[in-house]
Amino acid sequence: MALFDPKGDIGAQEKHLVLLALGLMLLIVIPVILLTLYFAWRYRASNESATYAPEWAESNAIEVVVWAVPCVIVAILGLVIWRSTHSLDPSQPIESQTKPVRVEVVALNWKWLFIYPDYGVATVNQLAIPVDTPVSFDITAESLMNSFFIPKLGSQIYAMAGMRTQLNLIANSPGVYEGRSSAFSGPGFSDMHFNTIATSRADFDAWIANAKQSPLSLDRVTYQALEKPSQKDPVTVYARVPPGLFDDVVDQYMPGAAGNPMCGEARTALSIKRPGTQSPAHQAVE
Repeated sequence: MALFDPKGDIGAQEKHLVLLALGLMLLIVIPVILLTLYFAWRYRASNESATYAPEWAESNAIEVVVWAVPCVIVAILGLVIWRSTHSLDPSQPIESQTKPVRVEVVALNWKWLFIYPDYGVATVNQLAIPVDTPVSFDITAESLMNSFFIPKLGSQIYAMAGMRTQLNLIANSPGVYEGRSSAFSGPGFSDMHFNTIATSRADFDAWIANAKQSPLSLDRVTYQALEKPSQKDPVTVYARVPPGLFDDVVDQYMPGAAGNPMCGEARTALSIKRPGTQSPAHQAVE
């Protein structure tokens, strides 16, 4: 039901699309259900007044109705979906006079890491954003594929290892909105939740200033410990994040980017080869 109570422009457009598509389909579903019930009652065995026409074979009027109406509705749905597919493209920036806030998202097992590259801070399992400000997400995964979803803001999108997906959202009302992984990814999946805190710009700036006072730093050694599988991780704030950490996470499965042969194993400063595991490149060779 969160999808029908959107708190952002993207979510509101998606709600309208769902209701429009539902209404168009009900134009067929409701008459079919009603006529099915009517025919069952009208031509019941005990109704001897019903017309008996064993030689009846076809009706041009019925053929026109049962073919033309669905074709028109499918054509309308196709037009609506074509337009909305482009207007609601997740990677398309939201038009606004306000500069967007950039957030880099890493799906870990089983927690979410949010990096604010323009502010040099990061959080685990908590996302803070300003109201009426576009938020531009770059999303990836450390290993297992996940799905990033804030239902009240709209547009779930996959987080995949070695890939960068993009998502643009905006919150138009202050509040705390639940975020989650909407793709099963192992035993810790059910606790892979986070709160999205949408506040005024002044409160967001205060949150950033407070985050910069944290005694914790997200260096590469800390990240190597953080990437290990864990469950029900508490909210953690890091005051210092080295530039390019997100890019390193994305590129760890791209050996060619590090000067290695494309058919060899990926080796980066971030990756720790675990016993009994192989890189995707090595698996591809086999």
